[in-house]
Amino acid sequence: MRGLIGKKVGMTRIFDDNGNIVPVTVLDAGPCTVTQIKTIKNDGYDAIQVGYGERKPKHTTKPLQGHFDAANVSSKKIIVEFDKVPGFEYKTGQAFHVGLFQEGEYVSVSGTSKGKGFAGVIKRHNFSRQRKTHGNGHTERAPGSIGQASDPSRVFPGMRMAGHLGNSKVTIENLEIMKVDIENNQLLVKGAVPGAKNGTVIISK
Repeated sequence: MRGLIGKKVGMTRIFDDNGNIVPVTVLDAGPCTVTQIKTIKNDGYDAIQVGYGERKPKHTTKPLQGHFDAANVSSKKIIVEFDKVPGFEYKTGQAFHVGLFQEGEYVSVSGTSKGKGFAGVIKRHNFSRQRKTHGNGHTERAPGSIGQASDPSRVFPGMRMAGHLGNSKVTIENLEIMKVDIENNQLLVKGAVPGAKNGTVIISK
């Protein structure tokens, strides 16, 4: 398996061998159950589909419940696909947990960032503030010019302006695993990961 689905528990700190403080994020990693083995012959590509989190059957759609019944696993909240490890024999119903990772490894963590609503250009795009004197008026946090006049008579796509900030998929790469807690099925990774507490994350090697 190339990764696991997990949950962000929160942040804390640990001390390294030299007594330095290291900020870490605590992640619940798995257990993840194999719900389908995709092959080139049947699906056009190779992948392992795994499920995470328990869901009541009454809250699961009938097509999805049939999918879980065919794999002989309980209903899952989240389904994600990972690349296969060559030479490893996978079986439906097989469970993977935090023992998949080792201390010192580097992983990428994907999650949904915190939604911050409508934000101006200073907060959203790190614009500088305009000057507050010399006849500038009350536009010190305004974006300024957004284009030309009669030519091209339009605003180009992608122009950085005020708008919705956050609530989007974010991936942080190369986070070092500081500790693997097999007993509690948790990972401690150095630094911050996107999302709020209890948010779903995908941990990839």
